[in-house]
Amino acid sequence: MKVTINDVARLAGVSMKTVSRVMNNEPSVRKKTSDKVMAAVKELNYKPNLAARSLAGTKSFAIGLVYSNPNAYYVIDMQNGILSRCKEEGYELLIHPCSNTDENVLDEIQTMIERSRLSGLVLTPPLSERQDVTDLLDSMNINYVRILSGREPTEEQTKSNAIFVNDHDAAYQITEHLISLGHKHIAFITGEEEHKSTLERLDGYKAALSAHNIDVDDALIFPGKYSFESGVEGAKALMKQDSKVTAIFACNDEIAAGALFASRLMDIKIPEQLSITGFEDSPFSKQTWPKLTTAHQSNQDIATQAAKLLFANSRPTKIKEDKMAICFTPELVVRDSTGRIMQ
Repeated sequence: MKVTINDVARLAGVSMKTVSRVMNNEPSVRKKTSDKVMAAVKELNYKPNLAARSLAGTKSFAIGLVYSNPNAYYVIDMQNGILSRCKEEGYELLIHPCSNTDENVLDEIQTMIERSRLSGLVLTPPLSERQDVTDLLDSMNINYVRILSGREPTEEQTKSNAIFVNDHDAAYQITEHLISLGHKHIAFITGEEEHKSTLERLDGYKAALSAHNIDVDDALIFPGKYSFESGVEGAKALMKQDSKVTAIFACNDEIAAGALFASRLMDIKIPEQLSITGFEDSPFSKQTWPKLTTAHQSNQDIATQAAKLLFANSRPTKIKEDKMAICFTPELVVRDSTGRIMQ
């Protein structure tokens, strides 16, 4: 027989309304009462009907993850990080991919929110970096948290909850690592410019070169995309046009894996003749041979924190907390794809 909310209330010795308040995470319930209810929930293995909860009132028990990113590893990490928090809060997660370049993307997001009756949204780049998207969400009065690339929030960005990834300083560390190994002719393969992370990583690369009195050579900066094929194309072009290149900084691990593959096709020894680095520490960085030096970006932790911020401001029964900005700086991970040049 299916366990009902009546069964939980009877075992805990409280009313059905109290059980409902506990399941809805309302802060006004005393901890002793909440503990009794949750103990009964666990003992009876009670599974609340989330759809019924949403239909019964005005409150939604679902949040959304909206993304425009072809990197499957990134999306999976984001999904798992948010889901871990959803399970704690008793919410469901709606995952909605959409194209940042689609002229109808605003209509698509609005329709998705209205149909799904979402309690809030987590936005990832590049959609999270668009003013027209945040203007739409503000006009709909929906809670949202943005994941952004940057070192410090601007005045406009402090008006909403956000998680910042300090791509600049991480890229500076990677470039400085290559310089410490004696590299001076360091090439850079970019991702798409619609992602602010591309510009932040490129700026960090340039800043490190300048700090060590190495001229920035625009000929060594290859405009690419966040894909394996772009790494192949970029490495081939850079190595053909400039035989002085001794290191390639790829804007992410997928690009770096492509660059490494192309280098092997050209009989270039890694890292004896050429060092290659990636960014993000995705599975690509560990599946190559040699394994890639990169910057560890904990996307799952970032997503969990984003969901935590979202839930803190999604409960109508409590005073909403001040807007917050949390910053993550990816950390350098040194592996076998970088080394000193063989004399």
